[in-house]
Amino acid sequence: MAETMLAAVWHAPKDIRVESVPLPPPPPPGWVQIKVAWCGICGSDLHEYLAGPIFIPTSPHPLTGKSGSVILGHEFTGDVVAVGEGVTSVRVGDRVAPDACQHCGVCQPCREGRYNVCEKLAFTGLHNDGAFARFVNVPAELCYILPDDVDYEAGALMEPLATGFKAVRMAGSILGLTVVVLGAGTIGLGTIMAAKAAGAGQIIVLEMSRARIAKAKECGADVVINPKEEDPVAAIKALTNGSGADVSFECIGNKHTGPLAVDVIRNTGTAIIVGIFEEPSAFNFFSLSGTDKKVVGSLTYTIEDFKGLARLMAKGAIKADPLITGRIGLKDIVDKGFLELINNKDENIKILVHPE
Repeated sequence: MAETMLAAVWHAPKDIRVESVPLPPPPPPGWVQIKVAWCGICGSDLHEYLAGPIFIPTSPHPLTGKSGSVILGHEFTGDVVAVGEGVTSVRVGDRVAPDACQHCGVCQPCREGRYNVCEKLAFTGLHNDGAFARFVNVPAELCYILPDDVDYEAGALMEPLATGFKAVRMAGSILGLTVVVLGAGTIGLGTIMAAKAAGAGQIIVLEMSRARIAKAKECGADVVINPKEEDPVAAIKALTNGSGADVSFECIGNKHTGPLAVDVIRNTGTAIIVGIFEEPSAFNFFSLSGTDKKVVGSLTYTIEDFKGLARLMAKGAIKADPLITGRIGLKDIVDKGFLELINNKDENIKILVHPE
């Protein structure tokens, strides 16, 4: 009888089951098998739980062939326990934090080194089985070897922190500029820290949760505006001599905050859209053609962002600890993980899951 392991499997909206599944097979050429240490619950996992399938494919994915039910989980660390043929970049025993962007390697974005927007992009834990399980197979080239001074828990935050790091990189130089970060969840907090490390002159954050307002300040926000209490556009203009911010980062993924990210920047400013949206926004394009404002999309990261992020984490410029608000076992992932994050969103940032 085949060996099994427990895994958190997505079947349908609001239907994630912790059930026995077969152990993954030995890794194929170019892949490795990882024994999972910790895996964080991501906002995209919550989107899939509440309103999926969003990323999860409903027909066979062109890269992975997966569709329908899938083992979730992509923010993780662990130990390499097996390597496939031809793997030389990592070895058995290495402590790794893999990035989640499985890619084809041959399309134009991949050839440009921007595999995060591969034409056949497949996220671990969404388009292929992920790390809410004891073992998972991933391509070896996605594995970032953890520095000695980054533990498994902090390493599990590298994936979402790299998203904020890359968003700030996409903005170009922000040295001395005024930036607005919309949302102080995991991605927003990572973006705040990355913007501070990049030399932003003033960091303004839009957030309604008291707990997250406190976290935003802890992570480097200079000003936090609660949109429930005051008009954010008017408040930001008052802080910027009536013009608006130089750059904004939308880290929520709400139909109202997408357009707001454009409204809060000055003429010729730049809005970086990072959030994952469940539904479209109504948008007046004259807010761009009439102002020379720019809107830039930013999806995830590449392994180079992991390298830069690790340097900042080593210096203490970006920290994982303030973001971790819970640690649970796999069997509790629905009640103490997904439902806790949904029902007590204000009190939680990142809940980590241990597979045993």
